Amino acid sequence: MTNVNSHDEAEIRAGNRFAFGDNWSRFLKVLDEGRIRQAEQSLCHSLKVKDLQGKRFLDVGSGSGLFSLAARRLGAVVHSFDYDVQSVACTMQLKELYFPNDPNWNVEQGSVLEGDYIRSLGQWDIVYSWGVLHHTGDISQALLNVSNLVCEGGTLLIAIYNDQGRASKFWLKVKVVYNRLPRGLRWIILCPAAIRLWGPTMIRDLAMGRPFHTWQNYSKRNSRGMSPWRDVVDWVGGLPFEVAKPEEIFRLYRDRGFRLEELRTCAGGHGCNEFVFQKI
Repeated sequence: MTNVNSHDEAEIRAGNRFAFGDNWSRFLKVLDEGRIRQAEQSLCHSLKVKDLQGKRFLDVGSGSGLFSLAARRLGAVVHSFDYDVQSVACTMQLKELYFPNDPNWNVEQGSVLEGDYIRSLGQWDIVYSWGVLHHTGDISQALLNVSNLVCEGGTLLIAIYNDQGRASKFWLKVKVVYNRLPRGLRWIILCPAAIRLWGPTMIRDLAMGRPFHTWQNYSKRNSRGMSPWRDVVDWVGGLPFEVAKPEEIFRLYRDRGFRLEELRTCAGGHGCNEFVFQKI
């Protein structure tokens, strides 16, 4: 496997890539049993199963490691990888905390765009990549590569940013500016963006006599167990950034022998559309 560490760090320093792992490491400070159980429930709900006993689970772009942990607790044999070195460290941290010296959970650094590495992974019962492939810098190749990782009869669960047209182009500009600013000045972009993202909800909660209710209960309502501020930072900073329309994802995988089992959209807004495919 090619060492992508230096490439990753160089891109971050140049302002061409968001430091996803730094954001995840901060999220781990608020990770608790409740959020882990939410992640388990989210997996079971999306996959329509009660557990993952006897399944092999590949986490493509493991990020914080939360969903790798959830899959392992549900009984799966897990392999996690990420391009971002700090994200790999986050996943390793969770493994060492909850499953030390466990041979059924492997964690390593790798790129979904690297053909030789992808081929070395073989095929898996469940390939999971939530909110990752649109951050690779080549979404088309990433989408194709993960299709090769699914065994016959296996499941592919991915989530991809929704194409909002002009609005998506606006957010791309915001992300570019954010990442190219010195760290100490990024609040200039982050604060107005947070107001834009959360302002209407805050006003609605205030009008209903329950100020900050949605913010304070975000992790309970969010099936992925995320914290609201880390989600804001991830959205504003997330670069590279590409988007796709739901029908584009459907057609790509249909033509590669997959059947769409489930689709959960973000109702045309910003955020991810979630797809569950079965390889037939």
